[in-house]
Amino acid sequence: MNILSMSTARRNLVSAEEKTKNLFKTVEGLEMIVPGKTEKQLNDDVVKIAREVYGIKEFWHKKIVRAGANTMQPYGGDPPDVAIKDTDLVILDFGPVVSGFEADVARTYVIGNDPAREKIKRDVENAWQQANAWYIGRDSLTGAEFYQYILELTAHYGYTFGGEIAGHIVGPYPHEQLGPGNLGLDIHPDNHQDMFAKDPQGHDRHWILEIHFVDKANNYGAFFEQLLT
Repeated sequence: MNILSMSTARRNLVSAEEKTKNLFKTVEGLEMIVPGKTEKQLNDDVVKIAREVYGIKEFWHKKIVRAGANTMQPYGGDPPDVAIKDTDLVILDFGPVVSGFEADVARTYVIGNDPAREKIKRDVENAWQQANAWYIGRDSLTGAEFYQYILELTAHYGYTFGGEIAGHIVGPYPHEQLGPGNLGLDIHPDNHQDMFAKDPQGHDRHWILEIHFVDKANNYGAFFEQLLT
């Protein structure tokens, strides 16, 4: 599907995502992800470029930069600030609001030339594409079924799944919310609702897929997240 054939909401979500991907490319191109810089310093750098270059002033979820062993932490974790090392993995996970619509993009960067770190970065990206391909063409799938597939895929690649969920919806900010404890809008083992069900207004829901691989033996993880296609 090309962008012209998408719904207005989908076009806006794709546009917000593309701007976020460009933000990350700018941060990488300016060589801001470097040894010696702390997670907080890099976080501040990303926010500054978002504001000054891309006009992004608002984020709908907490801004995440993780390095080293902190890359094993789930979204809900709150590890102490650490500095990036000469050989490290670094995760950026940001959710900008762009023209009233939510993006949610995560990428992993390798500092140095360690083959094992390069491999987990490559594996998590390949797994995301594999899961996306598995999702395409289906017209019925529960969040629990998709979560179980992600667990099996993670094991196939030889890692532990590090996320509390494997995805969620996005939309106009703020996106649709359910009642406390209702996980019907998350890719989670307790979500037995059909991901293809319409929202209460009869509109399509739009899903983010997030895959977090953890290598417990080596104390690091890799993360990749964006819109399902």
